[in-house]
Amino acid sequence: MERAVGTGALGPGQLLPPLRQLAEQLGVNPNTVAAAYRVLRERGVIETAGRRGSRVRPRPASTPREWIRVEAAGARDLATGNPDPALLPPLGEALAAAAARAAKHPTLYGAPEVAPELAERARAALDADGVPGGPVAVTSGSLDAIERVLTAHLRPGDAVAVEDPGWGSLLDIIPALGLRAVPVGVDDDGPLPEEVERALRQGARALVVTDRAQNPTGAAIGAARARELRKVLAGHPRVLLIEDDHGHGIVDLPLHPLAGGTDHWVLVRSTAKAYGPDLRLAVLTGDDVTLDRVRGRQRLGPGWVSHLLQETVLWLWRGDAVDPKAVAASYGERREALVRALRERGIAAHGRSGMNVWVPVADETGAVARLLQAGWAVAPGARFRVASPQGVRLTVSPLAPADIGPVADAVAAATGPAPAGRYD
Repeated sequence: MERAVGTGALGPGQLLPPLRQLAEQLGVNPNTVAAAYRVLRERGVIETAGRRGSRVRPRPASTPREWIRVEAAGARDLATGNPDPALLPPLGEALAAAAARAAKHPTLYGAPEVAPELAERARAALDADGVPGGPVAVTSGSLDAIERVLTAHLRPGDAVAVEDPGWGSLLDIIPALGLRAVPVGVDDDGPLPEEVERALRQGARALVVTDRAQNPTGAAIGAARARELRKVLAGHPRVLLIEDDHGHGIVDLPLHPLAGGTDHWVLVRSTAKAYGPDLRLAVLTGDDVTLDRVRGRQRLGPGWVSHLLQETVLWLWRGDAVDPKAVAASYGERREALVRALRERGIAAHGRSGMNVWVPVADETGAVARLLQAGWAVAPGARFRVASPQGVRLTVSPLAPADIGPVADAVAAATGPAPAGRYD
């Protein structure tokens, strides 16, 4: 079957024979067919929908959702989700300082995986934000950390509760690992407690949440919502909690961590939004068992994240290369102006924090096409959705004040009014 999918003999969405029918046809035990189907599911080749049977996946599990997009040729690009280059620090001096340090004290085999000063500074910042104590590890970005944590605790077939709409890269990696995503609705304050409870009662073994600057909706977990979610998690202490704080350094809203009520947890912070996507480094902390598993497996693979990168980040931290309040204010002014302009035109828009605005629409394909024709490329909601209704995402990073009105006019013309409230 896998070869047939690869050659095109079995097409996307094609229904596969029932287990017993195929077992009879091949002259094998039904358990053998069941095991083969399970392997195919774990490899992301097929998907099963209970009594509706098994089908070839519409697209391979390794196909990134970012491929679901329109080409921005001739249009202003509000789709790719990049930070504003003008708000990123120049890296020349930082990289030169890291290279000079390596010339004097080269990192050799047997050195600590994490630069001691980086671990110390990262832990101090986490302590200041009320994150429970724990060791520190370094990975090649947030998604690398999340993948390592998931594989440290879960097996193919396990369910993971995820925000819906949510981060497309996370929604990609879950099926690629042979895991199953269970969608959890969100509003401007983050995951809805009743939906988290439902997902955990249905057997989800892990929950991934975004603390601030949620992608694509801009949601941020406030104090009251954090208390509600901690209460839910306290009733499921064996669930693995993963918190993604990728907005650290560009968001001025306080962090309200959820960690502390489950046996296993991590909180991840990357440098991508504050210092640039190509600076592939994230720090994470968590319970001793989880961090020990992550670091142990990392040692068997890449070994460590380059100390040249670690020293570059340290140089930036020592010099306060980024003013988080100024960066947050810059994104905030653009984001809030766009949300306000859209609402003035009768368009429901969401964007409490970060650099993105989410607009629910009745027909995202049509909205994307009409906006492209008007000169604006936006991200289709299909990149971020599991079961939630349609929408489009606009990244405010490329916008100047003079752009706000024209963008809002174009969105209003392309979409028309949509109901406000939750994203479902």
